[in-house]
Amino acid sequence: MGTWMSEESQKNNKVISQLSSQSVGLSWSLTPSSGHIGSEYRLLVETIDVNGRTLEGPVPLEVIVIDQNDNRPIFQEGPYIGHVMEGSPTEVPHKRLQISQLLAFFGELQAHLVNDVSYGEGISATPVEADGDDSGDNNDLDHNDDHGTTVMRMTAFDADDPATDNALLRYNIRQQTPDRPSPNMFYIDPEKGDIVTVVSPALLDRETLENPKYELIIEAQDMAGLDVGLTGTATATIMIDDKNDHSPKFTKKEFQATVEEGAVGVIVNLTVEDKDDPTTGAWRAAYTIINGNPGQSFEIHTNPQTNEGMLSVVKPLDYEISAFHTLLIKVENEDPLVPDVSYGPSSTATVHITVLDVNEGPVFHPDPMMVTKQEHISVGSVLLTVNATDPDSLQHQTIRYSVYKDPAGWLNINPINGTVDTTAVLDRESPFVHNSVYTALFLAIDSGNPPATGTGTLLITLEDVNDNAPFIYPTVAEVCDDAKNLSVVILGASDKDLHPNTDPFKFEIHKPTVPDKVWKISKINNTHALVSLLQNLNKANYHLPIMVTDSGKPPMTNITDLRVQVCSCKNSKVDCNTAGAPHFSTTAVLLLSFFSLARESEGYSLLQPSIQRKLENHFHEDTVLKVVVRRALEERGKKWKLLVPSLTSPLDDMSSRIDDLEKNIADLMTQAGVEELDGENKIPATQKS
Repeated sequence: MGTWMSEESQKNNKVISQLSSQSVGLSWSLTPSSGHIGSEYRLLVETIDVNGRTLEGPVPLEVIVIDQNDNRPIFQEGPYIGHVMEGSPTEVPHKRLQISQLLAFFGELQAHLVNDVSYGEGISATPVEADGDDSGDNNDLDHNDDHGTTVMRMTAFDADDPATDNALLRYNIRQQTPDRPSPNMFYIDPEKGDIVTVVSPALLDRETLENPKYELIIEAQDMAGLDVGLTGTATATIMIDDKNDHSPKFTKKEFQATVEEGAVGVIVNLTVEDKDDPTTGAWRAAYTIINGNPGQSFEIHTNPQTNEGMLSVVKPLDYEISAFHTLLIKVENEDPLVPDVSYGPSSTATVHITVLDVNEGPVFHPDPMMVTKQEHISVGSVLLTVNATDPDSLQHQTIRYSVYKDPAGWLNINPINGTVDTTAVLDRESPFVHNSVYTALFLAIDSGNPPATGTGTLLITLEDVNDNAPFIYPTVAEVCDDAKNLSVVILGASDKDLHPNTDPFKFEIHKPTVPDKVWKISKINNTHALVSLLQNLNKANYHLPIMVTDSGKPPMTNITDLRVQVCSCKNSKVDCNTAGAPHFSTTAVLLLSFFSLARESEGYSLLQPSIQRKLENHFHEDTVLKVVVRRALEERGKKWKLLVPSLTSPLDDMSSRIDDLEKNIADLMTQAGVEELDGENKIPATQKS
């Protein structure tokens, strides 16, 4: 870098030259023989002898490090992608060049025109705002008619000294792909790196370009662009964006369509052409029916895949009203057109629609048909006469009627005049009736070929009559044999009829079969009553006939047996098992014994056949006879065992059989002329003792 010389060193070879550094972090040395210095910025230099005495200095020494051009320009911000709208204004290059650069530019331009040699073009990933802002906003483009359109800015970095030409960069376009319609579609500012359009707006037409994407190889060269400068390159991509500069046009002025009357759906697809980008609103079509659709029977929608207009019938057409329809339809883009483009005559088209006549089914008037009748009217009563007309007024056809759906089978219809009458009793409480309404369907069939059918609905509202007796619930109750509270059960009543043929209900005990001073029934409200005992009863099963009457006119009455089980309630345990065990009076035992003996005697054959059958039905199983007689013998002592010594099988659970048995015993005794015993052996009708 330099040589340090002193007078003493020239006189005496034993003199030592010494450096001391005032820079931070660097080590410096001075060779004794030559005094060559390494890299430093500020040094102190002194001369000493071999004994270390200072002979000269120290004096300051400033070292200037001269930069070498050893770093290439680097594009650090990629990828570089820019956008420019088609038809953008052209750049005027000389407004950004000095005179020498302008001369060079026109020289290159002349060479291009003569030899088809490109002067270069470029792109950038960093668009520049119109005001020259270098913020790098990729969305702002300069559309100034005086300066053309700036697409983007590309800048490179050079690590050399920025104060020297080693880092002074110049930009140019090395290559453009594709090179048509012009090899010089773009220009790059050599100093700023701004890429601008330089061709006529007519050439920057996206619809005429083979490819709306251009790739530029941008070169940055240091040393202010001299040939000795180092270079770096990057690829920039420029997209030519579409604008709505082409209006959609129908492929023909008139379209034809046919549709059957009564049908709905798409009847024709209208085709259009549009040169704009299919991915944008500048291409997507929007159709409007501007004339011929007063009844709003037609609609048109855009097919998003094909851009066609799908014309549909949304309200069925009637041939008898109009056999032809003419629509005028216009098409526009979703995006507005650019100011210098407008919609022309090709953006409207006419559609001629022919309606085809079909055989339509008859129509009932009204539909649904409604009638109100009282239930239980006499069979054969006329309900109404239906009326159906044929929409095909130009065709003279006859109509016949038939029943389509009659769930309960109650109705009949005259096929000629449509008179509907009943074939059975109408019952409002039928499961086929819902909310007092019975629904039936009828058909009207014309004489066309093939015949057409219409369906009509008949709604029959049935008025209620008092034809259902009320019933009680529950029908089984339990009570303790030693209960202090003698209330047995709260009974409710219900009726299938409607008010006023239902509540208030009247509850009574059917006294002809019930002993006095045992049971009591008290009204709680219109629908409930309380059954209670007047005294405690022994553990057993009791049948209490309850009579309930509704409020209809005339009223209806129902008698239902309430089964009361008197149970043993001890130590908080309820035992009703023995309440259903069979207990027999002397009358029952005598009758059973009579039957077992008489069936083997001649006297048995003297009984009426009906009595024999009843006895056989209830005593045909030996097990029944054994159980009954065994229980009777246990109650009446050993003397009865001599009659049937072999009946000793275990007692089965026969409570349900005995319930039926006792009822039949009473009938048999009456028919056979056997009288019930008096005195202590007489049993109440509701008690099994």
